[in-house]
This record gives sequence, C-alpha cells and structure tokens, in this order.
Amino acid sequence: MAWLENVLIENKEIENERLELTDKNSLYFLGPDLSLRNCTITLKVSARNLIILGARFIDCAFEVKQELKNHQQWVFASLKGCRFKGRLTGCDFGHWPDYSERAKHGSIKDCDFTEACMDGCRIMGCDPSTIRFPKWPCFTILDPIGRARELNSVQWPGRFGSVVIEDLYDQPPPTKALTFFAPAEAKRYDATPEEFRAVVEKFNRIVY
Repeated sequence: MAWLENVLIENKEIENERLELTDKNSLYFLGPDLSLRNCTITLKVSARNLIILGARFIDCAFEVKQELKNHQQWVFASLKGCRFKGRLTGCDFGHWPDYSERAKHGSIKDCDFTEACMDGCRIMGCDPSTIRFPKWPCFTILDPIGRARELNSVQWPGRFGSVVIEDLYDQPPPTKALTFFAPAEAKRYDATPEEFRAVVEKFNRIVY
C-alpha cells in the first residue's frame, strides 16, 4: 500500500485563492489556526483524506466534485457565509461540543446549500434559519427532536417511518435540522419520491 503524503495547511490566513484538494494520494490537514476568506475550495477526495483541525471559512465556495460521505469533521470548522455545490451524504455541520474536544469551536451561519445535494446531513447546535437549504427533491426537517411526536403522527413511505422517524428521539440533542434526498431515501426504504412529497407537503416546518 502506498504511503499517503501529508499536506498541511495551517497557521495562516488565506484570501481570494483557489485551493485544489484533489490528490487521492494526499491527506489534507486544514488547521489548526487557519483562516480562509473569499476562497474557492475544490474537493475531490474521500472523507478520510480530509482532516479539519479547527479552520475558519468566511465567504468561501466549496465545490464538491466527488460525493463526500460521512464527514463529521465539519463540526471542527467555523463556517460563515459559505456556499456548497455537489453531493454531501451523512455530513454534520455546526456546533457539537460533545462530539470531541476539538469540536467546541465549530459553528455554521449564513451558509448556502441550494446548489448542493444533501442526504442524511445534520445542522448541529446552530440556528438553521440562517441556512439556505437545497430544494426538492431534497427536504429538510427543522427541529426534528422537538417535533418528533408530530412527525410520527403520519404514515411515512415504505420503511422510512419505522427506521428514521421513530428514531428521531435518539438523535444527538444539538440536532437542529436534518436534510434528506428523497430519491435516495425512497430507494433505501422501498418507496417513491412522490410518496415522500405527499407527506412532506403536510408540514410547514419542513423546507423543500
């Protein structure tokens, strides 16, 4: 197995630059003490190749060229006024200090995901009203824990209700929003996107 090269981007402030994080044979370390402003960051690596160690992103654009799956380390980042494009699956953003010691400075505010495709992604410990979420066929459940009883009061398509909605109480307490991609959830739980749409339209606290 080939050794991966460590690429350290730390202890600096970068403005108005383009960063290409696309080498499959590299481990990219962002931080500590890293601040990026008005930068474009192209990502084309898997989650294990992207290590966030406390970085601040202000008014940056993220272009995700390869689906980024199960990347919880966004909770180690401070994100303000950033835009995301591409596929994000199982990613967590925001403030979740119980996740680990390094997560206490994580935050997200005024960010735009309207050009992203999100599935199973969470906004943690931050105000989701400042976030622009992707439109249908994505849908975002706001305050999923506080509204778990209401969400369980209707029949959801396929096995989605029994697997996902019934378990909303078990989400981490800071979970403020949950975003899903209807076609992926329909395929996973034996349903159709149209069946999801019919249920989603019943709730005024679901963004779609």
